[in-house]
Amino acid sequence: MKSSANSDENTNVRESAAGSRAGKSAVKSLTDGNPLGLIVSFMLPLLLGNIFQQAYNMVDGMIVGQMLGADALAAVGSSSSVQFLILGLCIGTCAGFAIPISQRFGANDGKGVRRYVFHSIILSAALAVIMTTVTAILCMPILRLMQTPANIIDNAYSYLLIIFLGIPFTILYNMTAGMLRAVGNSRAPFIFLAISTFLNIFLDMFCIAVLHWGCAGAAIATIASQALSGLFCLIYILRKVPILHIFREDRSFDGGTAKVLIVMGLPMGLQYSITAIGSMVMQSANNSLGSVYVSGFTAGTKLKQLFLCPFDAMATAIATFISQNYGALRMDRVKKGLRQTVVMSVLYGAAAGTVLILFGRNLSTTRRRSMPLPGIFAAWDISTGCSDFSTASGMRCRLSGIRGARCLPEQSKWEREALWQPRLCQSLATRRSAGQTNRHGVRQRSTLLSWGHMPLRSARARWI
Repeated sequence: MKSSANSDENTNVRESAAGSRAGKSAVKSLTDGNPLGLIVSFMLPLLLGNIFQQAYNMVDGMIVGQMLGADALAAVGSSSSVQFLILGLCIGTCAGFAIPISQRFGANDGKGVRRYVFHSIILSAALAVIMTTVTAILCMPILRLMQTPANIIDNAYSYLLIIFLGIPFTILYNMTAGMLRAVGNSRAPFIFLAISTFLNIFLDMFCIAVLHWGCAGAAIATIASQALSGLFCLIYILRKVPILHIFREDRSFDGGTAKVLIVMGLPMGLQYSITAIGSMVMQSANNSLGSVYVSGFTAGTKLKQLFLCPFDAMATAIATFISQNYGALRMDRVKKGLRQTVVMSVLYGAAAGTVLILFGRNLSTTRRRSMPLPGIFAAWDISTGCSDFSTASGMRCRLSGIRGARCLPEQSKWEREALWQPRLCQSLATRRSAGQTNRHGVRQRSTLLSWGHMPLRSARARWI
């Protein structure tokens, strides 16, 4: 086993990508070829995976709403911002763990790849235990803090508790998928995500319509499909991607390596999560208005998330592209790829914002034609609030580029400030005063971290 490991240290990673051991499609180097073409080809599976996931979320809402009623839909949606806060921390942290792996892959450092893979597994397991324990204990206090209506709080609790208990499976999928993407493979995670999406829809129907498990059934279906997608990725790595296999001598814990991963992963996780704090404040105020408004807020949020899918795909693609090229010391490709991706994201942002401004109300109400008028207005406000997409998109891709090129031991002061700038700007976002009446005649019950009807994500972008 040790002799095999020593021979692997002298094995060029690009040779593995060419098919010596891992197979031609298992890994892919992004350090050679047209940057824009590589970024787009890497991004497309990510985009399709995000769309599949958001499409499922919309179908899930339709299944719950049609089979269980508006109150059940409100119960599922009343905790969406909390899920974004908690799961966003886990997802962002796993994405951060993948950056050093991608850098070592680009530098042809097989031993470095395996070292970071081992420490990523240890830290991800610790994160899963901590987050699952804390969130399960605080589940009900969180719902009460968010002023969840009394008529839906029991269903909301059962749904959210099961989601929290499934955090280890969420981390498993995002950790293994992040490792595959770090070595240039975005296709396999997409295939497994697509399979789990269709399975999720089937399990939703089965648990709700056949077993009559209500909102808890919807949560169980989600966690079961997430667990399977994570297991699929793990099995694929064990069979097809030997560059990610850990040898005996790699299984020694090193504080310096762990620190690199923590300092990389934690800020990314916080950036995902802190964005959700404004949404939580907004959702708390919305929950206090009753289940009708919660249903409208849920419908509009799902539409907004669907239109945000390309931004997430572009951000992940450019982070991986820059990580590999930074590790390979190809700074000319780093600058060119980042410039092309920012232009692409701004063009999409302008187009998406125009569509939502002109057709946001119609798009957000097609799913629930029987929704009362206040709920329709709530959905419309959320969807048209994405109109400042172009500024937010360019900012997101620039920050992803900073993450990809971030080498922690030599990290510059500018990189540190740029990484934390969104959180500083978020705290400066314009706040709507409590007690003010909005244009639909609804009196605000608490302070909202927003700028007019613009979501916090876009308000943050304006300050940068």
